[in-house]
Amino acid sequence: MGSNRRSFLKNIALGSGVVAAAPLVGCGEKKEKCEKAFIKESAERIPKMHFNMCGYAAPKLDTVRVGFVGIGDRGIGAVERMTYIDGVEITAICDTRQAALDGAQAKLAKAGLPKAKEFTGSDLAFKEMCDSNLVDLVYIATPWKWHVPVAVAAMKGDKHAAVEVSTAKTMDECWEIVEVSEQTKKHCVILENCCYDFFELLTLNMTRQGVFGDLIHGEGAYIHNLDYWHFNKPQDDRPGGDGAYDKMWRLHENKRKANVYPTHGLGPICQAMNINRGDRMDYLTAMISDDFTLKQRIEEKAKEDPFFQQFVGWDMRGNMDMQMIRTVKGRTIMIQHDISSPRPYSRIHMLSGTKCFAQKWPLQHIAFGHDVADEAKMKELWDKYTPEIVRRVGEMAKQVGGHGGMDFIMDWRLIDCLRNGLPMDLDVYDAAAWSCITPLSEWSIANKSKPIDVPDFTRGAWKTNKPVNLTLNGGGTTKVRNLKNADAKGQLNVH
Repeated sequence: MGSNRRSFLKNIALGSGVVAAAPLVGCGEKKEKCEKAFIKESAERIPKMHFNMCGYAAPKLDTVRVGFVGIGDRGIGAVERMTYIDGVEITAICDTRQAALDGAQAKLAKAGLPKAKEFTGSDLAFKEMCDSNLVDLVYIATPWKWHVPVAVAAMKGDKHAAVEVSTAKTMDECWEIVEVSEQTKKHCVILENCCYDFFELLTLNMTRQGVFGDLIHGEGAYIHNLDYWHFNKPQDDRPGGDGAYDKMWRLHENKRKANVYPTHGLGPICQAMNINRGDRMDYLTAMISDDFTLKQRIEEKAKEDPFFQQFVGWDMRGNMDMQMIRTVKGRTIMIQHDISSPRPYSRIHMLSGTKCFAQKWPLQHIAFGHDVADEAKMKELWDKYTPEIVRRVGEMAKQVGGHGGMDFIMDWRLIDCLRNGLPMDLDVYDAAAWSCITPLSEWSIANKSKPIDVPDFTRGAWKTNKPVNLTLNGGGTTKVRNLKNADAKGQLNVH
């Protein structure tokens, strides 16, 4: 995979100047086959490493000036959470909708904070923010197609980037964020909140302390009936919005036969298995069911509302897709994704080791053999292995909210690392490795579940990279403010 192909892809990218999943010229009737071939070719491209960002500690920032791009459902929540974190100045906000900006300004006013500078007027207004000297960190909560363009603009503008999940949609986007982060020495953090949920952090610390012995297998998922989000019509006049405003982008994403949202289940397992830090994903195989519900739901909605007639006849993704992944050290991982079946929410989060077993959904339990730990034993485990980060801000996080508090722990940790010059828990290699499951699963599904290699984004550095440190060595100094304004919200622990 040489520079000619990358130049070609860049030239056909839609206006952002970055690599994107754009239509391929000259494929004719074999267009889909060409696109799938490009996925495999891009996965096999291994560029030279410019600098190892794993374990990299950027210079300390006493005050972190944050700019937000995308003030939808996730963005407006992040703005509010950041108002509780000391050492943060929210200096800029960007969205195409004035109502969304007004909603963010109202959050700042409620917290007694000054107004942020607004960037709006076009889809590319974020570029002006990224080129300005107003921010140190760009927090990206846009529809998925804008994640990489904004992150790249931020890093090239000498800012750190924090990107909602999934970070990238294509193999070329995965490689681009890696290369730009290395070249600029700017962090590109994947905002995977599930890595900061309480049970996931407990089991991660237990693996660090050797309780599980050798991990053998892990399972994760995102099983969540998203009927409301799929069919939530654009409502641009609401402050904050709900993520549906950009031409029904969630429904559009469901035309892609792939796991388009792998990181909630995968992220915590990769952390426990030290993926990119002692082990790495080697190859995967994927499978998807037919669609038994989405097409039917579209037809039903079209009868109720002519707006949905435009989606009738779409070839939608199947209900359940699955990926089986093998690591270089012989571990296995299963990931599931189903957002259209009428079934209970689950992320599974299962870890199986030589000494211990843990699973969160549908019941939360830990076992050391056939027998599940009783209530007294579970309390003993929580008391002994709750990591320092939870002891420090866990109760405050529950009060502030955000999926039971995990969103706040994630944001607090991000700011604390930047203020104390600490390496990131979730770096650009994690962002790329976890996000690349989407195009790789797409290729495998299109090729009757054939295996495909997972690229080594660390280019061999995984052998010496060190695991995530949960003890807050050198950190934990960032305070939480204005808690009197919080009201114990966000206790529903799903996303």
